Amino acid sequence: MGSGIERLAAAAAIFVTLAGQGAAQSLCADDRVTVIGDFGQARFTVSVADDNQERARGLMYVQEMPTMAGMLFVYERPQPASFWMENTLIPLDMIFAGEDGTVETVHAEAQPLDRTSIFGGDEIKYVLEINGGLAEQLGIEPGAILQHPMIGPEAAAPCG
Repeated sequence: MGSGIERLAAAAAIFVTLAGQGAAQSLCADDRVTVIGDFGQARFTVSVADDNQERARGLMYVQEMPTMAGMLFVYERPQPASFWMENTLIPLDMIFAGEDGTVETVHAEAQPLDRTSIFGGDEIKYVLEINGGLAEQLGIEPGAILQHPMIGPEAAAPCG
């Protein structure tokens, strides 16, 4: 049956392959973020944190998360962004993006319950948190693009 990591990698590989086949079909929805890069596309089902209370809580106390799920943090304007993992129980990859949705920084495998500040950049407007290790498995790196309806009219990959 294989380890959990092997199953996760296999599921991610299948998902990226299928998403890449539908690259021409943009599926924008409030509960979905598509990450577009040299690897193809990966679609994540997300909760959106777009106010101070939702952003402060984030994924705290979540004990497990489906493979292709996550949380999209949306700020009112580009700003310096730092996160920590206090009260967060699962390892996370943090994908920091600028105003047009272009990924600036990927922080891999943030450790649960760690209070160390994780700095993502000075001009960050969006942060996508996904399961730890998944960004590397999928090939998500700086220069990739986030696609979501909340990424404004100047989006690198507009919804439409």
